Amino acid sequence: MDSLHLVDPTLRPLLEVMPRISLTDDILPAMRDRPSMFPPADESLATLEIHTVPGPAGAPDIDLHVFRPVGVTGPLPCIYHIHGGGYVMGKVSDYDPLVRPLIADLQCIMVSVEYRLAPETNFPGPIEDCYAGLAWTIANAHRLGIDPARLGVMGQSAGGGYAAALALMVRDRGEYALAFQHLIYPMLDDRTCTAAPHPYAGEFVWTAQSNSFGWSSLLGHAPGGDDVSPYAAPARATDLGNLPRTYIATGALDLFVDEDIDYATRLIRAGVPVELHVYPGGYHAFDVFADGPVSQQARRDSHEALRRALA
Repeated sequence: MDSLHLVDPTLRPLLEVMPRISLTDDILPAMRDRPSMFPPADESLATLEIHTVPGPAGAPDIDLHVFRPVGVTGPLPCIYHIHGGGYVMGKVSDYDPLVRPLIADLQCIMVSVEYRLAPETNFPGPIEDCYAGLAWTIANAHRLGIDPARLGVMGQSAGGGYAAALALMVRDRGEYALAFQHLIYPMLDDRTCTAAPHPYAGEFVWTAQSNSFGWSSLLGHAPGGDDVSPYAAPARATDLGNLPRTYIATGALDLFVDEDIDYATRLIRAGVPVELHVYPGGYHAFDVFADGPVSQQARRDSHEALRRALA
């Protein structure tokens, strides 16, 4: 597989300086400890409160980071955010430089959940953390200044997979309702690990080996078997009806491109309003790691979709 010629020219320089790494147990600690690639957050754009709240029954408490635009009072719409990291890496603070400008622009509250990571915590622990955080957020919406009727879920990569899983869980448990799900190159289907290799997608940033490592870490066993829950791999769900309006964006060279397009297609067939974007020449996380015109367009499209969903 050699897809460099298909990469958008403005996205190629990053690939020349970014090391090609596939995750293993040996390098995971170093990857978790690596410094942020982003400049420091502009703390003047949004305030931050961290609430330690009850986790799932019998599990540790979880931290929720509540970001609020400066000088604005509620009730405000809310994005319940789940960070990415292949199910095995990442933390809320990694996303501070990205989310604070978004919150200031959209004039909304963001609640971001610090869920437990695999492989130390396998499914269903992390998604139950996400559900417990959402339950606390809705129960405390009034004092947080949140309009619960304008609350949706958002995530990138593995966070997009958890966001989609959370939307399924919310629908099936029937305790709450979400206004939207906003999925950025979501990690939806463990069966991608066992499918025939894509001829072009998945060469850069997030590789097939890393994908297999991430899924094996979350599931606690090899991916692709018959017993995987849709709350782990949302593409496993057989019924996608009655889910909230959905935004899905991915790059044409992202390993997840086929599973994301398939999920969007199935949502449409289930009667769910869907907006789907596939960006030519885009590899995984091209919208945050690079700053060419296609990255800028992806960010604009995402922000405007959120603006509409929060209205």
